[in-house]
Amino acid sequence: MKKYTQLTCEQRYHIYLLNKQGYSQTFIADSMDRNKSTISRELSRNTGKRGYRYQQADSLTCARHQQKNKHIKLTAEVINYISEKLKEYWSPQQIVGRLELDKKIKISTETAYRFVLQNKAIGGELYKYLRHQHKKYRKRYGKNDYRGIIPGRVDIDERPDVVNTRTRIGDWEVDLVIGKGHKGGFATLAERKSRLYLALPIANKTAQAANDAITKLLTPLKHWVKTLTFDNGREFSWHDELAETLGCNTYFAKPYHSWERGLNENHNGLLRQFFPKQMALDNVSEKEAFIATDLMNNRPRKCLGYKTPFEVFAKMTGKDYFLNGSVTLMG
Repeated sequence: MKKYTQLTCEQRYHIYLLNKQGYSQTFIADSMDRNKSTISRELSRNTGKRGYRYQQADSLTCARHQQKNKHIKLTAEVINYISEKLKEYWSPQQIVGRLELDKKIKISTETAYRFVLQNKAIGGELYKYLRHQHKKYRKRYGKNDYRGIIPGRVDIDERPDVVNTRTRIGDWEVDLVIGKGHKGGFATLAERKSRLYLALPIANKTAQAANDAITKLLTPLKHWVKTLTFDNGREFSWHDELAETLGCNTYFAKPYHSWERGLNENHNGLLRQFFPKQMALDNVSEKEAFIATDLMNNRPRKCLGYKTPFEVFAKMTGKDYFLNGSVTLMG
C-alpha cells in the first residue's frame, strides 16, 4: 500500500493537465504512482464552478490546513519553550522549526505568533522580544560616490565560483556598522556557509580601526579564512595587510550593490535589535558585543535545517569550543 503524502503544486498541475484532456482518475493515479483514492479525493474537494484548477486547489488546501491548526491547544511544555526562546531573541519561525527538530512537536508559526499576541492581551511582555523591521531602506551614500579608488582592489567578478556555492567554511563578508552621530561602531563579519556572525566595537571609521578589529576577530579562526569581501569604503583600503596577516584573498562588491554582501547586510540589521540605529556606540564594550552575537549565533536558521550557526561551524571545523560562544573564544 502506498504511503500517503501531501500533493505538491507541481503534482496538482499534472492532475489539472490530464484531467482537462479527459484522462481517467485511474490513468492519472498510475502516471503519478499515487492511489486512485488520492486523485478522487483531490478532484472532489478542490473542483470549483470552473472545474479543477491547480492554483485554486493549492489555495483551498492551504486554507483548510490553516483552519485545522487554528485552535491548537499548546501544552505547558510548548508554552515554556516558546517563552524561553523568545527571551533569547529567537523568531517564532525559528522556535517552531527547532521545536520540531528537538522535540518532534509540530505547531505552525501562526500558532506561535497567536500565543505571543494572547500573552500581550493579558499584560504580558513577550511581544517585546519580537523583531520589528519596518524602517525604509536608505542609501548610505549620495548620488555620486566620492570614496575614491581603493589601491589593489579586486572586483567580486574575480572571486572564485566556489564562494557562491556555500559549500565550504571560510568565505567572509565584511562591513562596518556606525553609531548615531558617527560615535563608535562595529566591525562585522558574516561567514557564508555557517552564517556565523562576529562583531567587535571600533572607536572610529578609519582603516586602522577596521583592520585591528577584523584581525582580532579572525586570528583565532585563521585556518578558516579563505576570502574576505568588502564594500568600497575607504575604511577597507588597507585590505592588503589583512590578506597578508590572515593568509586570504580579498574582493570588493560593485558600488551600490549591497546585495552582493547580502548576508552581512541582513545580519547587521539583526544586530540593530540590540543596538538601535539611534544609539551612539562609543560606550559599547567587547563583552556586550559578544553577548549579542552569541545570541544571534545560537538562533536556529531555516536555511540550515534549523541548526544554529554555532552548530554548523563546529561540525564543519571540528572545533566545538566555539559552541561556548565568542566571549569564551575571545577571552
